[in-house]
Amino acid sequence: MLYNFLYPLADQFSALNVIRYLTFRTGGAVITALVLSFVFGPYLIRVLKSRQNGGQPIRSDGPEGHVLSKQGTPTMGGFLILLALAISTVLWADLGNRYVWVALGVTVSYGLIGFLDDYRKIVNRDSKGLPGKLKMVLETAIAVAATLWIMRIMPAPLSGALAVPFLKDLLIDLGWVFVVVGAVVMVGSSNAVNLTDGLDGLAIVPVMIAAGVFALIAYLVGHTGFSNYLQIHNVPGSGELAVFCGALVGGGLGFLWFNAPPAKVFMGDTGSLSLGGALGVVAVITKHELVLAIVGGLFVLETVSVIIQVVSFKITGRRIFRMAPLHHHFEQKGWSEPTIVIRFWIIASVLALAGLATLKLR
Repeated sequence: MLYNFLYPLADQFSALNVIRYLTFRTGGAVITALVLSFVFGPYLIRVLKSRQNGGQPIRSDGPEGHVLSKQGTPTMGGFLILLALAISTVLWADLGNRYVWVALGVTVSYGLIGFLDDYRKIVNRDSKGLPGKLKMVLETAIAVAATLWIMRIMPAPLSGALAVPFLKDLLIDLGWVFVVVGAVVMVGSSNAVNLTDGLDGLAIVPVMIAAGVFALIAYLVGHTGFSNYLQIHNVPGSGELAVFCGALVGGGLGFLWFNAPPAKVFMGDTGSLSLGGALGVVAVITKHELVLAIVGGLFVLETVSVIIQVVSFKITGRRIFRMAPLHHHFEQKGWSEPTIVIRFWIIASVLALAGLATLKLR
C-alpha cells in the first residue's frame, strides 16, 4: 500500500526514494509485524483465555507430563501471526504483484481451515478436531487452485517446470502434472509444520529460519542480475515475496515472545497449517520446491518419523520410536523440553545453511 501510494511521488520528494528498495520495505515489514504482535498479543491472549474454557484439549495418547504442564493454555494463537503478517504485507508490498496475493490467499485459507479445526476441538473438548480426510480435501483444493494461478502468472518455460538444485540449467517440464507437484509441496509443508508443533517454541523458530532463507531466495530469484550471477532461474516479480517472508519473520518473533517456555498461548492449527502453507507456496513460486525439503528438513524428519512409526506398527506390530512425532520420542527418553527445542533449533539452522548452499553449488 505504501509502495503504491508513495512510489509515484519519489521523483518529486527524494526522501521517498527508499520506498523503491525491496530491502527497505522488507525491513519495514519485519518491524511492523513485530510491533503489531507486541501490541495485540496480550489482548488476544486474554480474549482467547476467557472464551476457551480449559484451553486447548490435550491428547490423551501424548506424553503424560503435558496433561499437567500444558493444561489450560489457550490455543488459536496463530491468529496473531496471521494478523501481523497480513497487515504488514498489505502495508509494505506492491499490491499490484499477483504473487503476493497468491501467497496471502493460501496462507489465510489454510489459517481458516486450522481455525475451524481448533474451534471444533474447543467446542467438543476433544483433541481430534476436523476429520482428517476433510482437512486433506480442503487443503488439496486450495493448493491446486493456487498452483493453477501460479502457472497462469508465470512465464514459459518456468510455468509447469520443476527446477533441480545443484544443476544450473535443468528444468523438468512436467506440464499439467506440475499441478500435482505444487499441491504436494503446499499440503505436505502445511502438515509437516503441524506435526512439528508439539512443544513450546518448537515450530515457530524453524518456520522463521525457513522464512528468512526464502526471503533471501525470493529476492535473488526476482533480481535479474543476482539470478544470472548465481545461475538460478529468474522469476520476474517474485522478489516481492521477500516482503511477505519478512512479515512472517516479524510476526513469528512477536508470537515467540508469548510462546516461549512456558507458553502463554499455542499457535494451534490456525498457525501451523497456515505457516506451513506459506512456506510451500513461496517455494513453488520461486521454483525452489526441492530446496524447501532441505531448508525445512526438520519438518521432513518429524513427518518421516510419523510415517515410519505407522508403517512399522501396521506391518510388524512394533514401534520404531517410543512415541511419534520425533520430539515426543526424545521426551520419552527423558530429555527436558528446553533441551529438545533448542537442539531442534540448531538442526533447523544447519539445514537452512545447507539449503542456502544450493544457491552457489551449481
